[in-house]
Amino acid sequence: MLVAGFPAGSFQTNCYAVAAGEGAACVVVDPGQDAVEPLEELLAKHRLTPVAVLLTHGHFDHTFSVAPVCDGHDIPAWIHPDDRAMLADPMKGLSAEAKAFFGGRIELREPREVRELADGSALELAGLTLSVDHTPGHTQGSVIFTTPTEDGVDVIFAGDTLFAGSIGRTDLPGGDHAQMLVSLREKLLTRADTALVLPGHGQTTTIGRERMTNPFLQDLQPAPGRGL
Repeated sequence: MLVAGFPAGSFQTNCYAVAAGEGAACVVVDPGQDAVEPLEELLAKHRLTPVAVLLTHGHFDHTFSVAPVCDGHDIPAWIHPDDRAMLADPMKGLSAEAKAFFGGRIELREPREVRELADGSALELAGLTLSVDHTPGHTQGSVIFTTPTEDGVDVIFAGDTLFAGSIGRTDLPGGDHAQMLVSLREKLLTRADTALVLPGHGQTTTIGRERMTNPFLQDLQPAPGRGL
């Protein structure tokens, strides 16, 4: 499997391209602010052809470039229905202070084709199988995508649900701390310690590392090393 990515824009949101290998079809995960040009460079470097964009949630720092990427390649965007409204109205996901900072409006639109994600479904795209888990907490429509490597190690695209050393904030519209704790406990801490976590911001980590060291997870889990 090939996973290549870069931090996009002023929010440094991780955008990923995922493929079976060089010169293959790929999916794009979370094309954020100013992601179009570096994404095109990445696709050219690895000779990749995108077939879909997958969105971990609806916040505009993850969706800013979804319309130009999707429409430019004539491909669909996938998002959970609970976050779909933010594609056209990103202000729905911002605090009052953030709305004021951005002058009360950010102009975005849906791509031409939008498909909705369902909890527990599996997407067969670009020669990959990506399982979908609904993980509300950061937003109501947050999801994580998981695909296995050839040697059986899960690669988890965690969006803003889990970071290296932290978890996603829950104080924005649609956030819910109690839901976040349930999502972390039931959808992430049940994974093997070897599972790789590729978050929406910051560095890659593993479930085992977060189980042992992440201060936000210490009261949610069984003893270290008891991942399934």
